[in-house]
Amino acid sequence: MTVAADDGQAGSGALTKQDFEALARFRFGIRRYLRFSEETVRSHGLTPQQYQLLLALKGFPGRDWATVRELADRLQLRHHSVVELVNRAQGQGLVERVPHPDDARAVRVQLTADGEQILGRLSALHRDELRRMDSTLALPTWHDEPVTSDSDGA
Repeated sequence: MTVAADDGQAGSGALTKQDFEALARFRFGIRRYLRFSEETVRSHGLTPQQYQLLLALKGFPGRDWATVRELADRLQLRHHSVVELVNRAQGQGLVERVPHPDDARAVRVQLTADGEQILGRLSALHRDELRRMDSTLALPTWHDEPVTSDSDGA
């Protein structure tokens, strides 16, 4: 049985039962990983948002710091929410603000030694969990390819 997507934005046609199972399995894997992450970071004294902040800083392309505006984009949060998140993380000694050398209006947010240490510990745990979940988080294989018939003997 196939079900047509009818949202005006559908890509390549009807979804099969296998497609729905693949989407559900992938969604389950994402949720299981997120739950693992939330419980793990909380057991280490951080909020999930603080871990995401530390990871966004250490994982920022090409450098180990970012501006609040860049962090807002990476975290998909509003500017004022990131300011509050940075304030709390700074209060815990996880990040620090450093004047930006090229723009007096901006500051760099970067990890402290304590932030680096806890991020390293937590990220190793996350990497190990992702390795365990490898098949659960594999991208779904879609079954919407057009069926071809070779009945003409060609």
